[in-house]
Amino acid sequence: MEIEKIVKQAIESVIIENGYILDEVTYVKEGSIYFLRIVIDKEGFINLDDCVKVSELINPIIDQLDCLQENYMLDVCSKEKGSF
Repeated sequence: MEIEKIVKQAIESVIIENGYILDEVTYVKEGSIYFLRIVIDKEGFINLDDCVKVSELINPIIDQLDCLQENYMLDVCSKEKGSF
């Protein structure tokens, strides 16, 4: 199973339980850095506090997964990049 699917299955319920929508999960290498990008949405606008909250909710869950071998940056963002 690919990393994105594993992560999505692990975090989707906690995101929904907290009033957010999980829009997309991507695991990409940009330059020399891997990014685990979690794109969230909700009714209204996503702000920086929302991204921080979701990051704090899902980080412990992702840490327990055994599918990410490389060092990576967790990037929780809204559908509209640069909307902060």
